[in-house]
Amino acid sequence: MQRDDAFLRAWRDTTGPAGGTTDDEEVTRPPQTYRTLWISDLHLGTPGCQARALLDFLKHTECETLFLVGDIIDGWQLRRHWYWPQAHNDVIQKLLRKARKGTRVIFIPGNHDEFARKYLQHNFGGIDVAEEWIHETADGRKLWVMHGDLFDGVIQCAKWLAHVGDSLYEFTLKLNRHLNSLRARMGLPYWSLSKYLKLKVKRAVSYVGDFESAVAREARRRGVQGVVCGHIHHAELRDIDGILYANDGDWVESLTALAEHADGSLEILHWAGQLPTRTGLGAAASRRAAAVPA
Repeated sequence: MQRDDAFLRAWRDTTGPAGGTTDDEEVTRPPQTYRTLWISDLHLGTPGCQARALLDFLKHTECETLFLVGDIIDGWQLRRHWYWPQAHNDVIQKLLRKARKGTRVIFIPGNHDEFARKYLQHNFGGIDVAEEWIHETADGRKLWVMHGDLFDGVIQCAKWLAHVGDSLYEFTLKLNRHLNSLRARMGLPYWSLSKYLKLKVKRAVSYVGDFESAVAREARRRGVQGVVCGHIHHAELRDIDGILYANDGDWVESLTALAEHADGSLEILHWAGQLPTRTGLGAAASRRAAAVPA
């Protein structure tokens, strides 16, 4: 049986009552309530996924609608090496439990979980699978929601090159972990090699800017007021020539989400600053942060 199909079967199997989630743990912080939340680029199935921090986020937030904006499961790496610890299964069960309890959960597949695009317009355990979505905010703005890989020339025009890049990022992930293990022994704080490269390498900075501008242009052509995406692991909320551009970031390095408040206002949530240090969760998340390719 192919792993994609095996995972989808496991997804369906978790729709019934099951253990393994964090719902029975003592709630030490009241949940934060929002109208809508967007998260993407979890990369479940990789060592770089900060699943414990993500579980803390899911446990301490509530919303009417939750968008999963692609690259939720990293099918690329799972095909090369099967990695699925209990914490990753707990994330899936937590998402399914939210759907069962009344949250509308919409999953928009990305390039790393492109296998799910075979199941558009289907529903798994209360989670709707869609190619894209038009979301209307409480103040009447229409936002186009999509993953963003359709605007990545490398993915569209040279997919084999993207997979080569994926392997190189996997190497960077291992290097990053060893580097920060050494820094921790020296009493130094966490430092992200990949984030440094993204911010300092001229070509990477140019790529991010070009991506954002291209997405905003397409949103304008579609007649919407804004766009929400993921893909490039760079959280952002800004105006681009009259179009609201929102990127919810990732759960590999930045631990960010996009939130809509009751009045329709939007905010980037930086969850790393809200992790309880007394549990060691924040420190563990920092040690595990590493680059996963867009």
